[in-house]
Amino acid sequence: MPVVLLVLIAVVLVFGIGVLIVNRRRAAGAVPGASAAKAGVPTPPPQMQPQARAVPAVTPATTAVVLDDATDTSDDVISAEELDAAFEESLADFEAEAALAEIEENEPELEHEPETFERPRFRDRIAKARATFSGAIGGVRGRAGITQDSWDDLEEALLRADVGIKVTDGLLNPLRARVKAKEITEPDALLAALRDDMKARLSGAHRSLTVEDRGGAGPNVWLFVGVNGVGKTTTIGKVAAQQRAEGRRVLLAAGDTFRAAAAEQLQTWAQRSGAEFVRGNEGGDPSSVIFDGVQAGASRGCDLVIGDTAGRLQNKSNLMEELRKVRRVADREPGKVTEVLLVIDATTGQNGLVQAKEFGDVTEVTGVVLTKLDGSAKGGIVFAIETELGLPVKLVGLGETIGDLVPFDPDEFVDALFSE
Repeated sequence: MPVVLLVLIAVVLVFGIGVLIVNRRRAAGAVPGASAAKAGVPTPPPQMQPQARAVPAVTPATTAVVLDDATDTSDDVISAEELDAAFEESLADFEAEAALAEIEENEPELEHEPETFERPRFRDRIAKARATFSGAIGGVRGRAGITQDSWDDLEEALLRADVGIKVTDGLLNPLRARVKAKEITEPDALLAALRDDMKARLSGAHRSLTVEDRGGAGPNVWLFVGVNGVGKTTTIGKVAAQQRAEGRRVLLAAGDTFRAAAAEQLQTWAQRSGAEFVRGNEGGDPSSVIFDGVQAGASRGCDLVIGDTAGRLQNKSNLMEELRKVRRVADREPGKVTEVLLVIDATTGQNGLVQAKEFGDVTEVTGVVLTKLDGSAKGGIVFAIETELGLPVKLVGLGETIGDLVPFDPDEFVDALFSE
């Protein structure tokens, strides 16, 4: 900064001297009798006179430009005192601007406040799933004891919620045995026991998203897989925004090179979340895009690379082979795959279970993201996925905003189903 200040001062000095020289030359070249003409006095004929000479000012006192006696330049010549005053004023302005620039340069940058997201409550967002259970709960509580109708109500509610026959039998058969053994005799006790068993079936799973501290060796890689239309790209954008809010540097790789406008949609999310972005040619090799994304993420110091993938089921065999290749490429150094998340639309119910089986066999799925849970009456698919496939549900979508994609809390979810 001192160098910049010296340069500015030098520029001011040169400018001031230039102004002084120009005005002195104007004064020296003034036409004799100019002031006389202005005053209406006849101009005498030109005579051979010595050329006007300017006397340089030694001090900023009252020394002015001196001409021959016949020349009056009071209207055209600026005095040295005025020039010096203008020069001092300009110099003061430049010094003030330079000092201000130095202060701004040395002022510490304020850290960007991370965006915060208000977490919605399950009870407020899963009204359709709650409605499926509320009728059964009301029917059980409305009877004096536990009857066959009570079992029928509970079984119907579980099946309508798409819990599945296997899981439904696994929940109700032990309770029937306890009722037969007189361990449970009251309707409220039956409902409480069912709620506890449902929570127990969802407990113990690892639901946190894995981000390893790799010590600068390369980025973590998260792959998102799933069929088209389940909200995969939107989910990636929301996850990227949340990870950015936690202070991580994120890069999005547009690995779905076949779906129209998939890359543009992901790029919009990258811009919105402040993430880096890498894409390839439309119809190109998805694995090469993921490879480029990992390399770019490593060179740019990213903590996390999130890869989108294709999901067209009409070419199922080709899709699965393609995903195998993407999974292998993404796990090469300098990247490391720490999550493969299967995105399932909760409104599809048991069809989501079939998708989970197919994708799980190919890509080594580590967890499930269940979207559109707020608009589905089939939230029971959570139990089928976790108990039959052993895959933890890690995130659920409870709305359209970024903050509506939340970590799955099984206790809160089951309590919301039983709330009135």
